[in-house]
Amino acid sequence: MGYPTKVQQIRRKKTADQYYINFPTAVAEAMEFEKGEVIEWIIEDKANIIAHRRQVPPSPVTIKKNLRFSSKGSKRS
Repeated sequence: MGYPTKVQQIRRKKTADQYYINFPTAVAEAMEFEKGEVIEWIIEDKANIIAHRRQVPPSPVTIKKNLRFSSKGSKRS
């Protein structure tokens, strides 16, 4: 599911224009963004921009990985 967001532009007389893209609250909360956090924008192509965190906070949930055997590979008698 996507979140449509408008690109905003601020035109300045003496300095370069600036463009803003805001994250919807649901996305910012799901990503646990903090005020003042720095992210990098990576241009993948003209259709895709990737927001990248250099410092990722630890996950609040520990997931245990269980080994599962497929029915094709298991030998049961």
